[in-house]
Amino acid sequence: MIARVKGTHDRLDLSLYNYVLAKASQHFGTYNFTEISTPILEHIELFKRSLGVYTDVVSKEMFLIDNKGSEPELCLRPELTASIVRAFVENNVDTVPWKVFSSGPAFRYERPQKGRYREFHHISVEMIGVPSLSYDVECIVMLNRFFSDILQFDNYALHLNFLGTPAERITHAQKLVKFLNTHNTDICETCQVRKEVNPLRVFDCKNEACITLYVDAPMITDCLSPESEQAWQQVQSQLGMLGVSYTHRPTLVRGLDYYNKTVFEFVSGELGAQNTFCGGGRYDYLVSHIGGKQDQPSIGAAIGIERLLMLLEPISNNFLLPQKRPLTVIIPVETSQHPLALYIADHVRRHGICVDTFLEESSLKGMMRKANKWGAHTVLIVGEEEQRTQTVTIKHMTTGETKTVPQIDVVKYLQK
Repeated sequence: MIARVKGTHDRLDLSLYNYVLAKASQHFGTYNFTEISTPILEHIELFKRSLGVYTDVVSKEMFLIDNKGSEPELCLRPELTASIVRAFVENNVDTVPWKVFSSGPAFRYERPQKGRYREFHHISVEMIGVPSLSYDVECIVMLNRFFSDILQFDNYALHLNFLGTPAERITHAQKLVKFLNTHNTDICETCQVRKEVNPLRVFDCKNEACITLYVDAPMITDCLSPESEQAWQQVQSQLGMLGVSYTHRPTLVRGLDYYNKTVFEFVSGELGAQNTFCGGGRYDYLVSHIGGKQDQPSIGAAIGIERLLMLLEPISNNFLLPQKRPLTVIIPVETSQHPLALYIADHVRRHGICVDTFLEESSLKGMMRKANKWGAHTVLIVGEEEQRTQTVTIKHMTTGETKTVPQIDVVKYLQK
């Protein structure tokens, strides 16, 4: 047996998955978002420019494609935001705000564990060309309403932070490095590397000793200018006015370099160590980094579908998931009735009725057992007598009732 690739999974029942996607499309549509799609294959340079060369994603998690020595190098996309921004720039979109969402797979080479896969799926929502921080609030509220009102679960929390401007981040990084240097022997090897190349990333460390130490580290919100402090208070005030509960988490920086100002995560303790199922923030400079003629202040977020499904599966009975249509099985008794069975099946399907046809050489009794195992609602039997008289014998599997119906009336009878 050839097993599936490590870090991937088979999904044999798509009912809950499709339900979430359909509800997301409907919900985001009420906010005037348009659904788009972007390629899974992208140039590596796109993510070096957007995510940052020293982020874990770019430095060690991307799936690279052997491009037979051709340039530029390709990869499987590790996230969707950069791809959506590239589409905005490359297609010369000139209408802003550009409010779009997209869903599909992304890929990262990392150690698989609960809630973390090498192939995973995102719903990415992006608002490009939105300078006002009130759009940040609208984005967070939209997501919160989706989880609480549409999907109707409440076992989560919203974590919020404010990263300020690039200049304020430089000031904070200098203070942070000074703090880290005084504790150099106390921090892990990973943080010692991050201290040199991207100091804010130390706050993403999962080492318990480092987490405890960083409680006393300088925080970005302590380095904000009066203007940024006012903006930070504005975001908090508007969220409070709209009844959205949140926790300020000063160490929240997100793992990608393009974020500034507002960042947030929706987390749940029921997911274990990988507890974030939705995260995002503001990115005011990504469009120009990717090649846009001018900056387009933007806000976006990604929902991890696999992690969201983990939270929804225990309460899936609360949802009106699409049900399979009643199944009608057509059984030809002999091989000579196969053409007639195929003709009847085609005619019935053209009227939107779900039909399966048993064409194997088996006894009528065996095929009836199979129809029952498959959950058939109705069985149409076509034998020599039915072929001669242009009729069909119909058996209701729930009641056992049997009736003979002219072939021309089969559709009308089934539709009742």
